[in-house]
Amino acid sequence: MEKAVLVKALRTPVGKMKGTLSGFQAEDLAAIVVNEVVKDDRLDPAEIDGILFSNLFNYNIAGLARAVGLHSGIPYTVPGVTIEQQCASSLTGLAFSTMLINTGNADVLLVGGVESYSKQPFLIARPEVGFPESLQFIPYGIEYKGYGLTPMLQTAENVAKKYGISRKECDEFALRSHQLAAEAYRLRRFKDQIVPIDVPQKKGEALHFEVDECIRFDSSIESLSRLKPVWGSDGVCTAGNSSPRNDGASVMLVMSESRAKALGYESLCEVKAFCSVGVHPDYMGTGPIYATRKLLYRENLSVEDIDLFEINEAFAAQSIPCMRELGIDIEKLNVNGGAIAIGHPNAASGGILVARMAYEMKRRGAHRGLISFCVGGGQGVSLLLERNT
Repeated sequence: MEKAVLVKALRTPVGKMKGTLSGFQAEDLAAIVVNEVVKDDRLDPAEIDGILFSNLFNYNIAGLARAVGLHSGIPYTVPGVTIEQQCASSLTGLAFSTMLINTGNADVLLVGGVESYSKQPFLIARPEVGFPESLQFIPYGIEYKGYGLTPMLQTAENVAKKYGISRKECDEFALRSHQLAAEAYRLRRFKDQIVPIDVPQKKGEALHFEVDECIRFDSSIESLSRLKPVWGSDGVCTAGNSSPRNDGASVMLVMSESRAKALGYESLCEVKAFCSVGVHPDYMGTGPIYATRKLLYRENLSVEDIDLFEINEAFAAQSIPCMRELGIDIEKLNVNGGAIAIGHPNAASGGILVARMAYEMKRRGAHRGLISFCVGGGQGVSLLLERNT
């Protein structure tokens, strides 16, 4: 069985919704990073076996994976498959690419995701009559027969209540995320994974954009504690301790180990194992607990065998219980900050966390890294990376 190895993991800087990247269509934003990945002279883009790409909210594009290929420098002969599993989509895409390589059905794959909240189109219900007096806008949500509609924020509050998480704990967790991300920038730890973008301006020279736009470099517990809860007066979730809405893209280049060696690529790490589970939709944020437990059981590993963890910070209110229930040492968790600070461009986030993990494993000489997401609708996804040290 062929090993699947990650040889490149790049991303854009993450932009605020209606911020610096708001002028880019999703497929064009993704193409910027794709072109950076494939410009290496060692790889002929025509030899890429396929593009596995993800997107949630830019549904005005039919077959976004195909659009990304056609908007970039990839030959039209390279096919594209769009993958969607909510926030974990590009992580799931990495898992699927691994299976294709492990089984000998592919040698070189581009995997990633893109999200532009800034360009998210509105949904309008189809009128029941030919000439309606008004149109009805449809909110984007996840509602299931028998379970109802539970907004994401409500699921986070449910988890906080179940596990006794306080507002103070959430704010402290959020402050840590901002401080670690700020420190990572000061130490230039993201320099090998971020593709700077020159953003055209109405007047003057283009803006050179290379720093994630949501990080609060001067964040403090005082400023976080002043924010009002979003869900109810006694809620714990605020704009400061929850992930924001963002624009961004990520791309990973995955190869069979033999092809990577033949082309002269260094393996950042091997994609070793993957697990996806379902949990009750009202407690969506607990998904990483069960997905991680199941993955570790399958691999005959314990939490102590993992050197680094990346658990997507959808909300501090759900990240804290995941860390505690799994028994993760906080010194191993999201060591360069997480989505609360860096941002969460949903379909791109899997690739963003993989990039953070892969380069940090290389920097530390770590052997195993585990990445996990809670997933809208009540799911959990975990993926294990291994690096020979």
